[in-house]
Amino acid sequence: MVLADFLIATGAVLGFISLFKNVLTFARWLYAAFLRKPKDLRDYGSWAIVTGATDGIGKALVFELASKGLNLVLVGRNPSKLEATSMELRDRFGATTEVKTVVADLAKLSGEEIVAAIAGATEGIDVGLLVNNAGMGCPPEYFHEMDPELRESLLRVNVNAAVWVTKGVIDGMLKRKRGAILNMGSGSATYISAFPLLTLYVSTKAFLDTFSRSISLEYEGQGIDIQCQAPLFVSTKMTKMKSWYLFIPSAEIFSRASVRWIGYDRVCNPYWSHSVQVFMARTLDTITVWGLGCYAKWSRAQERSRR
Repeated sequence: MVLADFLIATGAVLGFISLFKNVLTFARWLYAAFLRKPKDLRDYGSWAIVTGATDGIGKALVFELASKGLNLVLVGRNPSKLEATSMELRDRFGATTEVKTVVADLAKLSGEEIVAAIAGATEGIDVGLLVNNAGMGCPPEYFHEMDPELRESLLRVNVNAAVWVTKGVIDGMLKRKRGAILNMGSGSATYISAFPLLTLYVSTKAFLDTFSRSISLEYEGQGIDIQCQAPLFVSTKMTKMKSWYLFIPSAEIFSRASVRWIGYDRVCNPYWSHSVQVFMARTLDTITVWGLGCYAKWSRAQERSRR
């Protein structure tokens, strides 16, 4: 009887601890998602560099950062799009926002060339924030089917570029003992155990997750905050999805949430609805992976039928 009472009491205590932990986790999420005050990004420095700045999330972030009082260095491969984005910024914010542009095809430049391009554009300015947003997607395919050129470009843009652009700014941040780096990852790599037929894309995003976690610890205490954001689907040209507020935010809606989280957790999912979706996906991981695999195979069949 004594043993039975002890086991019941122990189970009750453990259950209470588990419940209390979950309540605390939920309360922390509510605070971070809706109540926490965002950091003043100007405390890191007066300039931000954004790669992939002319489309999708990158372009939306450029305007959001400008609204926070930052000057911008825009990095992209298309000179006309860079000029158009610069003109839009000047039209909206006038002389209050300075804009520089860097024409760089990250799929073709070597690491040393990327560092040189960044160094040339940022000489003499106070770079406080780097957003490694440039990224490539790919259609759902079996790994052996991938076009060799696409495979190489995917690795160069999604992995190599982030590494070398980071190298191009981090020395200056260390000298000033302040700065922030945001690497745009993907929930498909951080929160889902596998994503068949998008193997290489998801693997490159998994690299950004691990890279961010590890380098953040390296520079902890030196004034540099490094973070990987891992969103789910956002309505952009790359995803080819229409905005659906509760599940698929527009790039503009996501960018507002994104900026609120800069400088906090090492890895995060800034849009509140994505966090709810992640909870369900992780709880039902086997079903999630199966469903994503079916969706990828359907998308592959649709793509081939259009050829």
